[in-house]
Amino acid sequence: MCGALLASICLLSTTLLQTVADLVEQFQSTTVFWEQFEVAKKIVNLHDKSVLPQLEPWLRCEDMHRRGNAAFVFARLGDDRGFQVIYAVLEDRSPKRAVFEIDSAGHPSLARQIRADRYYAAHLLGVLKDVRAVPILVALLKDVDVKEVVPWSLGEIGDKSAVPPLKDALVDNSLTMRASALRALEKLERDTPD
Repeated sequence: MCGALLASICLLSTTLLQTVADLVEQFQSTTVFWEQFEVAKKIVNLHDKSVLPQLEPWLRCEDMHRRGNAAFVFARLGDDRGFQVIYAVLEDRSPKRAVFEIDSAGHPSLARQIRADRYYAAHLLGVLKDVRAVPILVALLKDVDVKEVVPWSLGEIGDKSAVPPLKDALVDNSLTMRASALRALEKLERDTPD
């Protein structure tokens, strides 16, 4: 009986290690950021911090979306560098980045890429559900690049301190922004106990 149990534990350990290695390899080889994010979520679900040294170079990747995906893994596995990297992407407006966004004339657009990268970082803060992001996000409720994702992120985080600034956003000129703020307020009221 003990031998069979030990064999099962060894098999499970080997399978888990293989799965972790496979997921890290898949994370590193996936070129589409949203597909890579799905792999990142699987890595996080294994709760195995041994992957962090292998993913550390990704925290400096010039593709800010992929950098954010690696930072998400770090943050979810309890390494504060992840939160700091996502925050840094949100604040970064420098030209040092990979540019994939195209302007109306068909040329690479740094300005559009910066907006897209910052928007994705604000989204990731919501996915993380880290209450430290609330004051950061509240300060961005009028930032044209990210303001329409900020209410969603605040709703995902679920902290009631976001309610007054979200109520203020209900008078924004953008219908999309007002609708986003209203959905976030409804979520906060529904999901947060009094």
